[in-house]
Amino acid sequence: MSRPKRLHLYIDGKAQKAISGKSFANFNPATGAKLSEVDQAGRRDVEKTVQAARRGFQEWSAVTGIERGRILKKAADILRERRMDLAEIEVKDTGKPIAEAPEADIDSGADAFEFFGGLAADIKGTHHDLGEDAFAYTRREPLGICAGIGAWNYPLQIACWKTAPALAAGNSMIFKPSEQTPTNAGKLAEILTEAGLPKGVFNVLHGSGETGHYIAIHPDIDKVSFTGSVPTGRKVLADAAGSVKHVTMELGGKSPLIVFDDSQINNAVSAAMNANFYTQGEICSNGTRVYVHEDIHDAFVSILKSRTEAMVIGDPMDPATHVGSLINADHFEKVMEYVRLGIEEGAHLVSGGEKVSVTGCEKGSFISPAIFTSCQDDMRICREEIYGPVMSIMSFRDEDEVIARANDTEFGLAAGVFTQDLSRAHRVVAKLRAGTCWINNYNLTPVGVPFGGYKQSGIGRENAAVALDHFTQLKSVYVELGDVECGY
Repeated sequence: MSRPKRLHLYIDGKAQKAISGKSFANFNPATGAKLSEVDQAGRRDVEKTVQAARRGFQEWSAVTGIERGRILKKAADILRERRMDLAEIEVKDTGKPIAEAPEADIDSGADAFEFFGGLAADIKGTHHDLGEDAFAYTRREPLGICAGIGAWNYPLQIACWKTAPALAAGNSMIFKPSEQTPTNAGKLAEILTEAGLPKGVFNVLHGSGETGHYIAIHPDIDKVSFTGSVPTGRKVLADAAGSVKHVTMELGGKSPLIVFDDSQINNAVSAAMNANFYTQGEICSNGTRVYVHEDIHDAFVSILKSRTEAMVIGDPMDPATHVGSLINADHFEKVMEYVRLGIEEGAHLVSGGEKVSVTGCEKGSFISPAIFTSCQDDMRICREEIYGPVMSIMSFRDEDEVIARANDTEFGLAAGVFTQDLSRAHRVVAKLRAGTCWINNYNLTPVGVPFGGYKQSGIGRENAAVALDHFTQLKSVYVELGDVECGY
C-alpha cells in the first residue's frame, strides 16, 4: 500500500513547504482512506505569498488583454484534456458521484476560463463629452491582489469561477481551498503555470479558518471573494472590513421551488430531485422548500417517492451511483439530526432519511434521500439550511399566498417556478426576492449568466461579464482642452 502523498502550498510558481511546519490530514469521505498530508499555511506563509502575489501583479497587469486571454484559453484546454483525471480527484475529495463530476465540476471550470479569456481583451471604460473645451473618460483597472476562499462542495469549479475573472482583469490571486477538499487547487496552479501564467499570479494556501482569517485581514490584499456558509461569511466580511476590502460573498440559502397546478408534473419532479439530491444535497442554491399546489400535491409526491427510492446510493467511483457520501461524519450527524427534528416537529417522513451501508465504503457517510410532507413554514427543516438530501414539501392554494411564504426567509440565493402560464411565470419571478431564478428548470448555472443572491445570501455576482466589475475598479479622468479659469 502506497503512502499518502504530501500536498504543499503553491507560491511564486512552484510547490513549497509551509514555513509554519504544521499540517493536517485529508481523507476520502466515502472510504475513510487517508489521501494526503497537507501543509497548513500560517501567518508567515501568508505574508510570503502576498509578497509573491504583489510581484506577480506588477508583471501580469502590464500584459495585454489579448495575451492574458490566450493564456486563460490554454488553461481551459488543459482542463478539458485532463477532465477525467481531475474528476476522479474531485470525487475522492468530496464523495460526490463520478457521474456528476466531469460535467458539473471540470467542464464548468473550463468554461469559466474560456469565457473570461475571451473577455480579457474587451475590458474598457467610457467616454463623456463635456463640450468643446473638455472631455472625460473612465478606465477599468485591476484591483491588485485578490483572495479566493472556497467551499468543499465544488472545489475546482469554485476555484475557477473566482480565478478566471480575477486573472482576466489583470489581478493576481491567492486561493485558499476548503481544508476538506484541498487537492485540485494545486492541480489548477500547475495547469495555469503550464499554460504560461507568470510566477506569483496564482498561489494556493492550504489551511483552516485561521488561515482564512490571516488572508482576510491582510492590509495588502485588495479583495476577498468567499463561498461558504452565512455564519462564516459574516466573519470573513468583518475581517475584510478592517482594511475596507472589496468583497464578493456567495453564501447559503433555503430556496423555494414553486410548482403550480398546470405544471408538467414529471418535469417538476425531475427539477425537485435535482434541486435536493444532486451532489447529496450539498449545494447552496438547492430548492429545499418545495411548494406544490394542493390540486397536484398527492400525484407529485407519489411520483417523487417512486423515483427517489429508485436512486442508487453507492460507491462514488461507480458510474451507476446517483448518491455518494456526505463530506464527513460530523456533517452526516448534523443532517441526521435535522431528519430527527423534522419528525419531532410533526412533519411526515415519506421516504429515506436513513443511514446506508455501502459495500467497500463502510466508513463513508451515506444517507438515503429524505422526503418530508405535512411541513409548516415555521419548522426548522423549512427555515434552516441543512446542506444534505432533505426535501420539505408544502402545499399552497393561490399565487399571492405562495409568493409571501417563499419570500419569508433571511436568505435569497435562488428560486424556481414551474408553470405553463408564461405570464404567471414572469409575474411570480419578478416578485421573488432571490438573485437567481429558474422557470421550468432548476440549478443550471451557465457561465454567461450572473449567479448570486439577495439578502443574507450574498454580495456581488459570479459568472458573466458583470463579474469583471467586481474584479476591477473605476478611474475617472477629466481632460481639459481650454484655458484654466481662476477667480482669484
